Amino acid sequence: RAQNLRATHVGRRMRSVIQRHTPLLRLLAQGGQTRRPGLARLVATPLRRTLIAAPGAPSSSSFTASASSSPAAATTGEMEVYQFPCLQDNYSFLLHDPSTGATAVVDTPEVGPIEAALKEKGWKLTHIFNTHHHWDHTGGNAELKARHGCEVIGPSGERKGEIPGVDRAVREGDEVAVGNVVARVLDTPGHTAGHVVYHFPTEKKVFVGDTMFAMGCGRLFEGTASQMWSSIQKITALPPDTEVFCAHEYTMSNAKFAVSVEPDNEALQARLREVEVKRAKGVPTVPTTVALELATNPFCRPDSVLLRRTLGLEGADDVAVFAETRRRKDNF
Repeated sequence: RAQNLRATHVGRRMRSVIQRHTPLLRLLAQGGQTRRPGLARLVATPLRRTLIAAPGAPSSSSFTASASSSPAAATTGEMEVYQFPCLQDNYSFLLHDPSTGATAVVDTPEVGPIEAALKEKGWKLTHIFNTHHHWDHTGGNAELKARHGCEVIGPSGERKGEIPGVDRAVREGDEVAVGNVVARVLDTPGHTAGHVVYHFPTEKKVFVGDTMFAMGCGRLFEGTASQMWSSIQKITALPPDTEVFCAHEYTMSNAKFAVSVEPDNEALQARLREVEVKRAKGVPTVPTTVALELATNPFCRPDSVLLRRTLGLEGADDVAVFAETRRRKDNF
């Protein structure tokens, strides 16, 4: 009987997900503008074990988020993620291992909201994981380290002194842990010279800082288009159902640009409509998934016939298409 009830619950949940994503699924199920088989199923996969700060939660941010939580997160022993806004449009993320009590924050845009989130959850900060050196990702390092005595981990590829209070410098191939939950470090230069991302394979989550955004990517402040395209490929090579946690709520602007360079991408048009509804309600568009970015993010799709036609680069290599797409976004 328990198995039958569970099957009924799962069936209802899947029907609800499918109904919400019908426009995307119709196109993807036909193989339209996708680069991997089976993306229709993966785009529809619900995001799991992520708690998102509710409207009215303590924060100095000028935008709000909505509540979305899973009761199983606190009891399964799997890593719990608590997402909340900071500054004007940043997100910060607390990562918590219930089995050990260890808690990390990915980047430190603003001390106040981070402290409020820790207090709300009743967690003790043990680690800081920095993705890159920009002030809106490291600005709280020193104060949080002084208050909590936490270990600061950051990319070795950034210049000496750029990561405040760093205790351990990491690069591709290194591992970091939140209690018993282990992440692999990937080097993703382009936005900055030493940018890294943190991939938790067992959790199917990757924290990408400013390398990738929903339907976008970071500006090339310290790297080349070739470097950034290689970095993007490291993320898109992860399993398609991997949840992608990017550090800014740039999705509406990114979606409008994406449609301008791929106007005939039906999956993209459908996603734009979904984003418009979410943002009108103040609902975050982060996290996304690898599958969804492969279907709708022009910076993940330089091989797209539609994109190349718009850019007039049908015979160019992928790096040239990526570079021209980035140049146009810079001036959009």
